[in-house]
Amino acid sequence: MDLVAACRAFVAVSGYASFTAGAAAAQIPQSVASRRIAALERHFGARLFDRSTRTVTLTPFGRDMLPSARRLVDLAEAMEHAAVRARLRPFRLAVPAVCAPRALARLVAQARRHELLLEAHPAEPAERAELARVLEVRAALVAVPPAEATWRVPLGLAGRAEPALPALYLETLRVGRADGEAPARRVWIQPEDDVPHVRDPVMRLRDALGLRPGQVRVAASLVAAAAEVLGSADLLLCSQLQAAELGLHWRPVGELATAARGYRIAAGRREDADAVRTLLHAAVRRCLGGVEEVAR
Repeated sequence: MDLVAACRAFVAVSGYASFTAGAAAAQIPQSVASRRIAALERHFGARLFDRSTRTVTLTPFGRDMLPSARRLVDLAEAMEHAAVRARLRPFRLAVPAVCAPRALARLVAQARRHELLLEAHPAEPAERAELARVLEVRAALVAVPPAEATWRVPLGLAGRAEPALPALYLETLRVGRADGEAPARRVWIQPEDDVPHVRDPVMRLRDALGLRPGQVRVAASLVAAAAEVLGSADLLLCSQLQAAELGLHWRPVGELATAARGYRIAAGRREDADAVRTLLHAAVRRCLGGVEEVAR
């Protein structure tokens, strides 16, 4: 017997003193209301209503049981409302600021299909890690070395016009005596890649190849870096998807063929991390611009 459903029918019928009106108020057929109340009477071992007259009246036992039945029905309704609110509680997810709006919209739409009211919060790497640490978001896509990542995004160099070669080598940017006063080509690192596992190998390679210190620089924003590249022969360290969005020609870095961004989920609760990692795995990968699957 469904005790809550039976009590709901009992409360409705007692309130209207009629099986017909009570059943209508409970939005169930009269026959169903009668069966549920009869089952409740069998369960308690005593009659709840006196059916000897045209009107339905409570028995003394029914009057004693009615307050408890009302409390049970009220509690069940409160639980149902709480469940609705819990499903609608925003799931705030810190994501890289480089995620494109269309990809973010698809991620949000995918989350809704799993009853997650996702709110994407774009932020730079350090801010995402801090938001996750202080629990201002339910989860964050934090930057980690590729070996520790759930999602990996290969990086390369992109420019306005590059030769059709399989890779671009930083050594080709070295300024020689024959170059005269020609400006040295620069490599711009955007804030999303201003993390040790991406930035430091590029800086070490710059020094090992004898490039000038200013030839590899960290930009204040992706927009600032892209503006430099679009207005010169400079190069942008970026993903293949970003290059396509900016209309740039992308090639892997010859000396750093494995250069990549790495991401994993950080969350205060394991179930929140699991929800993103499993239910939204493919949508997150598309949002990040990743083309490599990493074993989960």
